[in-house]
Amino acid sequence: MQINNNNQKGNMTKERKITLNAEKRKVIADQFQSFYEDKVKDKLIQAKEQYDLMREKAKEKINQVVRFHQPQEDVDTIRSMIQKYNRAGGELYEDNCFYVQRPIMKVDDEGREYEANDEVHIRFNMGKNFARAYYRDELKSKGLNPDFRLSINDDYSKRNPKYYNDESACNKYLGFSTSSNDDKSITTPYSKWENDFQLWTIGSSYCHSRQFRVDENTMNFFKMYVSSADNVIKEHQQLYSYVEGKMKTLRLGLKSYRTFDQAKALADKVGVVLNETMMNESSSLALSIYSPDNLASLLEDKEVLTRDQKIAIARQQMQQTIN
Repeated sequence: MQINNNNQKGNMTKERKITLNAEKRKVIADQFQSFYEDKVKDKLIQAKEQYDLMREKAKEKINQVVRFHQPQEDVDTIRSMIQKYNRAGGELYEDNCFYVQRPIMKVDDEGREYEANDEVHIRFNMGKNFARAYYRDELKSKGLNPDFRLSINDDYSKRNPKYYNDESACNKYLGFSTSSNDDKSITTPYSKWENDFQLWTIGSSYCHSRQFRVDENTMNFFKMYVSSADNVIKEHQQLYSYVEGKMKTLRLGLKSYRTFDQAKALADKVGVVLNETMMNESSSLALSIYSPDNLASLLEDKEVLTRDQKIAIARQQMQQTIN
């Protein structure tokens, strides 16, 4: 009898199931998030690659434009004048910000034509939204959250201590915020971009004070360059929107799961790699409207279920449980 009891205990130990807690649910959620990000992150990668190509062409093009309007010999002359007369000799500024324009005709509300300027702002440094999009993978690999701004969906009332902590951490890593204690041997992304490309220009440091006139083809090229930068930001927004939509549904379902087996069944149906080595413990099973079958269906790329449809599914699950 003692031997039989020991065997029964051994079998029970083998059959014991891993019980989920908040920490384990987060591990599981992270696996699903990586899965969904991998499905769509190629678009962000392609947007970055396209921007990089346009950037190199834009450097050549803006150099041609600036040197056409401000020949190098003029720059050299003013530099000599400054050395001789200080600021009275003129002003030079090494800049990575430029404005180009071309005259166009517009029509006012009364149908009268008037001349105006089509204008494009060209920059070779980077803004914060662009930086978080461009360096998203790098930021995440450092345990930082490049999506904090997107998570509030422009509702600034949702800014909380975590939002500000995430913002501060990203700004520090990217180089938008610095302190005297920073390691000066480290080149931050901000510093790298700030110094990557600059041209000596005649005039003050105020970028908008210099308007370089260009033809239509050149104007259209620079519009494409600006659009390629905007597209990096847009693809970041779309990646976040897609993944977060999936994760909201997933988190809701995971809250109702008690055991690893339920999460594993869902992962297998969706195609997410999930195994027990990611967990550390063990217990039992409970049915809910977020069964692996149902939750896998909700996570498919299809129309969002209506409230009535969700109620119908819940009723069906309850009926199956009763039967």
